[in-house]
Amino acid sequence: MLIDFFLKLKSHKLPVSIKEFLTLLEALQKGVIGSSFEDFYYLSRITLVKDKANFAKCHRAFPDLWRGVEAIPRHR
Repeated sequence: MLIDFFLKLKSHKLPVSIKEFLTLLEALQKGVIGSSFEDFYYLSRITLVKDKANFAKCHRAFPDLWRGVEAIPRHR
C-alpha cells in the first residue's frame, strides 16, 4: 500500500524521490510516530515534500489513497 501511496504522489506531480520514500519507511520502522493517520500525514509531508509550495499538492493526494483509513499499517 505504501508503494501505491508513493506512486499516487508522483501522479499528482510531486517531485518525490526513492531516497525520500526510504526515509519515510525507515522512520516508520523505527516507530517515530504512532498509528494515527494524522501522524502519518505529517511524517509523510516532512519526509517526502521538500518545497512548501508543494504542500497543497500533497494535501490533495492524500484522500485519493487513504480515504476511510483511520490508522496506518504497522511495518516491522
